[in-house]
Amino acid sequence: MGVNTASAPHPPSAVPKGHSLRPIRVAPGRVLQATPVFDTYWRFAAARQDLFMRRVRGDQPPWTDDPVLSRFRFTNAYRASDRVSQYLIRTVLYEGPQTVAEICFRTLLFKVFNRIDTWESLTSELGPPRLSTFNVDRCARVLDRLMARGERVYSAAYIMPSPQFGCARKHRNHLRMLAHLVEEGAPNRIGAARSLEEVFSVLRSYKSLGDFLAFQFTIDLNYSAAVNFSEMDFVVAGPGARSGIQKCFADTAGLSDADVIRAVAERAPQEFARQSLAFQDLWGRPLQLIDCQNLFCEVDKYARVMHPEYTGASGRTRIKQTYVPRLSPLPQWYPPKWKLEVPRDACTADTARPEATLRPLGVGHNGLPRTGRAIAV
Repeated sequence: MGVNTASAPHPPSAVPKGHSLRPIRVAPGRVLQATPVFDTYWRFAAARQDLFMRRVRGDQPPWTDDPVLSRFRFTNAYRASDRVSQYLIRTVLYEGPQTVAEICFRTLLFKVFNRIDTWESLTSELGPPRLSTFNVDRCARVLDRLMARGERVYSAAYIMPSPQFGCARKHRNHLRMLAHLVEEGAPNRIGAARSLEEVFSVLRSYKSLGDFLAFQFTIDLNYSAAVNFSEMDFVVAGPGARSGIQKCFADTAGLSDADVIRAVAERAPQEFARQSLAFQDLWGRPLQLIDCQNLFCEVDKYARVMHPEYTGASGRTRIKQTYVPRLSPLPQWYPPKWKLEVPRDACTADTARPEATLRPLGVGHNGLPRTGRAIAV
């Protein structure tokens, strides 16, 4: 395992009195010192995935006997299984023109707000989003009306700082940012990227996007037919994940957060076996770097109840969002390129779409088309 020096390693953390540490050798000369929270990480992953699978099968609640999972809301073990990711994959990425430029445009327009209701309001009033018809002011007016009615246009999942594009309202600045990215040729550069890290670097080159958002958007694009790299190639730890890592390990042996996440992902089979946990993978797909990154973020929250004696970088002590069971069906649809054998009863007929194909408009290094278009602002 190569050492990634892109992010600074954590200093050794204080361990509550009487708590023992478990040494974990991850590379020559590198030994992580795991706290009891690290064992909880794997129990949480197995329990959360079990809850998800019960829902997909159509079992009646309760879907878990875990008191914390029953009370509070947590994301799925697999990021692609979350409700908004499923909508993005099924409705945004694989509907509409399949050129790299159009896919990038739709992805970023959706993800800037990360809210299904916002997307559906835009498409209902303006029609399917297309580069040829995109106009910043027309989109902004739709969002103005939503806000005037007291409706939210942003998801609460991410903190979305306002980019500096000269507008008083944040949503108008974000729409101008999207127009700027397209006009600057970001889709072309994304289509020409030779690795997942290069896609991230393209997005990160815009000062409006920090490490966390640039990486999240990179993963979203990688679900599509426009970008096709392994999710085991590259990872960036977000603030919640860094806090979770700090709770799971008293000492990370000088490794960066990204290297810790990789070491953990590679150890998953033996860690589940060590605790005799029957983890149900995603129909043959093991946990990827992005999933383990997310699990660190979620265990940071979970540990606030299960291990309150451990404090992470966030300093938070409560879990804000409560869990409300939904009895509605939970159809599943994943990127066709993953070739998952999802059972028929986990899908519906209207979600079974053929593999998307791209119409060549110039070819990038990854063999996919690339093009750009100026935007009316």
